[in-house]
Amino acid sequence: MKVLIDADACPVINEAIEIATTFEIETEIYCDTSHIIDIEGVKTILVQKGNDAVDFVITNNIKKLDIVITQDYGLAAMVLAKGGHAINQNGFVYNENNIDQLLYRRHVHKVARKSGARLKGPKKRKTIDDENFIQEFTVLCKKVLSLTESQNHSIIN
Repeated sequence: MKVLIDADACPVINEAIEIATTFEIETEIYCDTSHIIDIEGVKTILVQKGNDAVDFVITNNIKKLDIVITQDYGLAAMVLAKGGHAINQNGFVYNENNIDQLLYRRHVHKVARKSGARLKGPKKRKTIDDENFIQEFTVLCKKVLSLTESQNHSIIN
């Protein structure tokens, strides 16, 4: 099990690394060459610039029970399909019950933008967003660690 961070425009990299380190979970940062991030003790995977290039590399590297931090619904859907877990920078956990609606909403907004509609951008980030992320990411790490332990226990028996 490891944590993979879609680091392009991710405001909670340091918080995620701190929590993952507390649980002794390996962490990898994925970013394109315009966002070089170098944090001691954390593996950084640099990807050439391109549409969804980082997302595809993360998808190819994810394993069952890994956790991905991303704000991209498409990447979150691929993570879930591979048996992983996905959470966004505000602590919203993606799952089988909400991902289809999120993808549909993304599609509707894309169609609206193509037809000239002006949609609101994202809200300004607040301290509560960081607090929510810290709380929910901690809960998710505990949950996945317990799943990993029970899976390892059943293999041993």
